[in-house]
Amino acid sequence: MTLLKEILSTSATRAFLSILMGFLVGAVFMMVSGQDVAKAWEAGGFAEAFGAAIQTVTDGYGALFRGSVFNARADDLATALRPLTETLRLAGPLIAAGLGISLGFRVGLFNIGGNGQMLFGIIWATWISTRVELPIVLHMLVAMVVAILGASLWGALVGFLKAQTGAHEVILTIMLNYVAISLFTWFIRSPNLLQAEQAGGTPKADAPALSAQLPALFPGTYALHLGFVLAILATVTYWWLMERSVIGYRFRMVGHNPHAARTAGISVGRTYVMAMAVSAAFVGVAGANQALGTPVGYTETIHSGIGFDGITVALLGGGNAWGIFFAGLLFGAFKAGGPQMQVTGISPEVLGIVQGAIVLFIAAPPLVRAMFRLPSLSSTPSLDRLRSRFSKKGVGA
Repeated sequence: MTLLKEILSTSATRAFLSILMGFLVGAVFMMVSGQDVAKAWEAGGFAEAFGAAIQTVTDGYGALFRGSVFNARADDLATALRPLTETLRLAGPLIAAGLGISLGFRVGLFNIGGNGQMLFGIIWATWISTRVELPIVLHMLVAMVVAILGASLWGALVGFLKAQTGAHEVILTIMLNYVAISLFTWFIRSPNLLQAEQAGGTPKADAPALSAQLPALFPGTYALHLGFVLAILATVTYWWLMERSVIGYRFRMVGHNPHAARTAGISVGRTYVMAMAVSAAFVGVAGANQALGTPVGYTETIHSGIGFDGITVALLGGGNAWGIFFAGLLFGAFKAGGPQMQVTGISPEVLGIVQGAIVLFIAAPPLVRAMFRLPSLSSTPSLDRLRSRFSKKGVGA
């Protein structure tokens, strides 16, 4: 019983239940908005409508599975596995952005400037990949590093302004998002900067040179490329940085109590600058993925809202490296499977509702605990024993 209470009190349990509740909320909206359900109600009453509602939900989530994991209706195995590779491809930048946003959270900073930081990295990556000639492997590596450094500098600016002036990072990141978007638009509108030679009516950047593109992991079969491997490396790096390094200890200490950290001799202002720079660097990995993972030119919508999606991924992951990794996979599956759901007649907004509901439940742990009668983390026996042990020693009294 003690073990069961400890399992039920964990954040992983709450995350799982939040995802489950999000899918249930989405199912309700499918039932309410389904045209077949309304027709069945008019034709046969409650029984017919209930059957049609269940069928609508089954078709909708079945389409999501076929579009994001495995398509059993495909003619061959390679085609059947393509949805999974698309989920991995789309999850790569979400994982990297989620790691960056989460790092800011753990230092007590609300970094919502992921889009701007990513775009600033994309600007420099695009410049290197389209305007500079380098050997094939070196070209890709330099473009990646420049994307990460560009995003990191944009984030460090926020940390510097916060440390020197006390300005709130939420306001700073919101405003710098607009600045970065406008800069990027101006660059791809200017022939002397990043505009493609034959852009047409829509502002468009040149495609990255072949020597700078992220190589495909399965050439000729799937679009999955090296970007997903970068996301795995970023996850391992985040775990080591936050759980095993001295810098990560300082980050966590400042996030827990900046006044105590200052008393202990840690420069809080310098930590804010470093934290925002590292946070944006992870987002820069997402920028490198977007800028170098496509063989065609791209428009000003290249960011795809990944900076904001990274907030939801970070919240669902709960600050844990591998939690964020799997949260990114889930939201990558939503992106990959959404079009397939739309083919079956399900409104694409339903997935937005599911995502919003998941974040709502994640952000309200007391609500989830009350709904499922979960024990509170602070009342678990193991923590009680630990607390009593320290109390006997006179610690924390």
